[in-house]
Amino acid sequence: MIDLAPTRAILLDVEGTTTPLRFVHDVLFPYARARLQAFLEAHAREAEVHGDLAGLRMEHARDTAAGRNPPSWDPEDVASAAAYARWLMDQDRKATPLKALQGRIWQEGYAAGELRGQVYPDVAPAFERWHAAGKTLAIFSSGSVLAQRLLFQHSEAGDLERFLSAHFDTTTGAKAEAGSYRRIAAAMGREPGEVLFLSDVAAELDAARAAGMATALVARESVALPTDHPVLRDFTSP
Repeated sequence: MIDLAPTRAILLDVEGTTTPLRFVHDVLFPYARARLQAFLEAHAREAEVHGDLAGLRMEHARDTAAGRNPPSWDPEDVASAAAYARWLMDQDRKATPLKALQGRIWQEGYAAGELRGQVYPDVAPAFERWHAAGKTLAIFSSGSVLAQRLLFQHSEAGDLERFLSAHFDTTTGAKAEAGSYRRIAAAMGREPGEVLFLSDVAAELDAARAAGMATALVARESVALPTDHPVLRDFTSP
């Protein structure tokens, strides 16, 4: 049982916490993968996408230096950039520039009506209940802030973005580092102890707890138990 009385803010992970794993892996990732090269061919010279590519080149240089044998990179050929991005996706790499590119591709998909965000059935009622109770709601995901906003704004349960006060991604820091959670609490104007972090990944919860946050493991799908974090099977309570 989770006591929300001392909680001023609830910080939530996305994949496996608010949103089914299958939507991310079977819908979003393949959608971006199939459109990577065409998107880069159309938008590579735009400032924001150019910045994403610069970040990917830096990532590629680190992979090369570390002997990871990434696909070769030709700065004049966007096909090689797309090949490297797909290579990163095959490893489920949480590279910030890759996540930014995926978000931009999904933005086109949501705008065209080809994508609709999916959330678990209890998420919308929980957001409404927590918001009515005066709790500040925020998201921390490896997906870009843009991708987060799009998913909740265009969800099959309606516009859930109206309940969310803040979004954080890997530009804040890695999800398994305590410093990321300290920075998030500060950005929200809260002490870490006033924030409850909900995730399906124990390593993330360990980092949040080390930063001083309250935590709970959201055990909806394939979650390794036992754990020393409180466990929620869904958001029907608290």
